[in-house]
Amino acid sequence: MTVDACGASAFFHQPVMVEEVVEWLAPGPGSIIVDVTLGGAGHAERLLAETAPEGRLIGIDRDPEAIAAATRRLQEQGDRVTIVRARMSELGHVLDDQGITAVDRVLADLGVSSFQLDQAQRGLSFRQEGPLDMRMNPEEGETARELIARLDDEELANLIYAYGEERYSRRIARALKAAGSIATTAEAARIIERAVPPPARRGRIHPATRTFQALRIAVNEELVELERFLQVAPERLGPGGRMVVISYHSLEDRMVKRAFRARAQEEEYTLPVRRVVRASPQEVETNPRSRSACLRVIERRAE
Repeated sequence: MTVDACGASAFFHQPVMVEEVVEWLAPGPGSIIVDVTLGGAGHAERLLAETAPEGRLIGIDRDPEAIAAATRRLQEQGDRVTIVRARMSELGHVLDDQGITAVDRVLADLGVSSFQLDQAQRGLSFRQEGPLDMRMNPEEGETARELIARLDDEELANLIYAYGEERYSRRIARALKAAGSIATTAEAARIIERAVPPPARRGRIHPATRTFQALRIAVNEELVELERFLQVAPERLGPGGRMVVISYHSLEDRMVKRAFRARAQEEEYTLPVRRVVRASPQEVETNPRSRSACLRVIERRAE
């Protein structure tokens, strides 16, 4: 096993739509699979079982703690697994480094793990007080706090509206900037909540939800990463190869839908299912995070 790992902690994440992933990826014995969002390796472990005894998996993640957790979980798989710390957009470079020109299956689960949300020091959730950070890789890039400080009112409002689809983006941006230096997630959430008109505070979701989503997307360049990945990944599928992407909000799903349909206009690609695939009612009941999951599939035609 090739490993780039650091740190060690109890990384747990319940993978979403495992049965649907297996059904639509349809991996066979000996398949070469890439999981570009390896996380805690829940999907990867199941896919390795489906491709035994000779299938191979390349796991990619930029979170050092996810890399460490996946390494421990998959260590008994030996040379069947290669784990690389990288961004999903770097898929092509990773495969080139491994001497692989084409793969059979590609999986991307774009969700944030429960472990990441529950770690207060990551600053991803307003439900736990922690530093206003939000970086998936704590060793690179600017924090959410630094991002807010760098942007002016209009730039911040546009970001919150574009990435969070937040109707009160201008009110929220002005409040965040007026507050000066904001140290913690709880402080940011209180400022956002006070900026939203009282009737809107009584909605089904917390008033800070969309703004926190927008800041996280911006800090981690999530949509930029997704766009680059969607350009590269289909071209690395071999004949008959399939790719599955699971997204969790409308911005991501629209990008995946448009990219897949554009590829399907080319003769060498097809959509095995044109509709979005959803989690079963049984899974939604046991894992509420799966409620918003949208699974889409693309296939490269066999020669």
